[in-house]
Amino acid sequence: QVQLVESGGGLVQTGGSLRLSCAASGSILSIYDMGWYRQAPGKQRELVAGISSGGSTNYADSVKGRFTISRVNAKNTVYLQMNSLKPEDTAVYYCNADGARTFWGQGTQVTVSS
Repeated sequence: QVQLVESGGGLVQTGGSLRLSCAASGSILSIYDMGWYRQAPGKQRELVAGISSGGSTNYADSVKGRFTISRVNAKNTVYLQMNSLKPEDTAVYYCNADGARTFWGQGTQVTVSS
């Protein structure tokens, strides 16, 4: 069983930055596709950014140019650097690992004040 633990959320003003971290309990980053999802109140969970086991990245149109996903395999950690944050980025952010099985973290709250 793989555990994913997110950290780095918090309250930030519009235009600010946060870096989310997702630490995996096992050495899965080289074989699993990893992603960051978010869910705002009353809305469906949506993909924010993904990074494949091969290193390819993809982003939701709403965050392109502002967010960057990266990973450090040796640390079993995936990061989401979020810059130029907007109130509409407010949500619970979840880490996801997709491979032979799918795993989710518990989520971390990001709140952007206007």
